[in-house]
Amino acid sequence: MQNAIITITNLRLRTYIGFNPDEQEKKQDVVLNIEIHYPGDKACSSDVVDEALNYKVITKTIIDHVENGRFLLLEKLVSSVLDIAKGHHWVTFARVTIDKPHALRFADSVSLSLSWQQEE
Repeated sequence: MQNAIITITNLRLRTYIGFNPDEQEKKQDVVLNIEIHYPGDKACSSDVVDEALNYKVITKTIIDHVENGRFLLLEKLVSSVLDIAKGHHWVTFARVTIDKPHALRFADSVSLSLSWQQEE
């Protein structure tokens, strides 16, 4: 089996994230990194579009969810994006990491990662 791995790197979006009053009044930057695994045998051998996982559809759904959502906790945001990333029945593994730049005064960002693996 050929394990296809889709990696979406540094998807920069804006959303309401945080529970402090100023965080709830203006959107903040977030940076998403997403990894999705699926069996790629059919797509590799057939070169047929419908045999490949459509990362554009997944990404558009994530963009809409993040930019139109409001989240108190980074954990909730990451978990909800992970649910979208693992949503297709072909997906066997997914990992989502979201960075919140400037969340701490002396750090470039704070990030949280969650992953999911299909049970065998």
